[in-house]
Amino acid sequence: MPKFTRRTVLGGTAAAATTVMSPGSVLAPAHSAAPPTGRQAPGFYRYKLGSYEITVVTDGARSFPLPDTFVTNAKKDEVNAALQAAYLPKDAMTLVFNPIIVNTGSKLIAIDTVIISHYHQDHADGLVAADGSPVFPSAEIIVPAVEHKFWMDDGEMSRASAGRMEGLFKNNRRVFSGEILKRTSTYEWGKEIAPGITAVATPGHTPGHTSFVIASGSERMFVFSDVTNRPELFVRNPGWHAFFDQIPDQAEQTRRKVLDMLIADNMLVQIFHAPFPARGHMEKDGQSYRFVQAPWSPAI
Repeated sequence: MPKFTRRTVLGGTAAAATTVMSPGSVLAPAHSAAPPTGRQAPGFYRYKLGSYEITVVTDGARSFPLPDTFVTNAKKDEVNAALQAAYLPKDAMTLVFNPIIVNTGSKLIAIDTVIISHYHQDHADGLVAADGSPVFPSAEIIVPAVEHKFWMDDGEMSRASAGRMEGLFKNNRRVFSGEILKRTSTYEWGKEIAPGITAVATPGHTPGHTSFVIASGSERMFVFSDVTNRPELFVRNPGWHAFFDQIPDQAEQTRRKVLDMLIADNMLVQIFHAPFPARGHMEKDGQSYRFVQAPWSPAI
């Protein structure tokens, strides 16, 4: 949480299979060649933005019972109603993770440079393997200066409440240590931090939460990071506060400002926590907003 991808992409080609049937086989019972796998295959989706090639990666999902306080300023019944209005099951939540890779033609950003949007676990923990070794051992890691300063500040850590916040401080200091810390440098909001990629201040979800604008030629795209969690809830109800938002009022102000900007500029948006491939546009819907997925294309 986007930051850009934390995993390498498994590439492949689809093969078409044909079956030659004998006359007798038409009436023969069909048998499965193998038992059902019971899980989805990892997926990725590519599209062009100007001369750049963007790859969206399905980096897993987490499902859990809907907590009473998932939306801290709405009743659970209201949240369930919003889920059902979006044809999603009530009393359950699934968070999907969609990092992206940007291929500029001369540089593969995800491997040459790992760009971090903020220091929550679903956006930063993928920098290190289970044994503590770097996942990208030769990559430069760049992080928001405001975000890094907050989580590395001993005074802020001493004031952290027990439980989740205390755990986040400890986890971030575990991740950003040793070899990872040596390879880490900070970036400032409003600056171009990689070819065609500009950091945009979107604080509230965390103090240094950052989004990005990717530009190539005349085309631009806004990378949401965690301006919203699930759009079915927080785009439709921008005044709702997610449990994960550290500064809820500021997160709401940021969200409303970004949504209005995306609509005014008719800008393409890529979302970290939306259903794959999580690419589309925002539109106004009365007093609310709506995320409209872009059509899937078989061609890049």
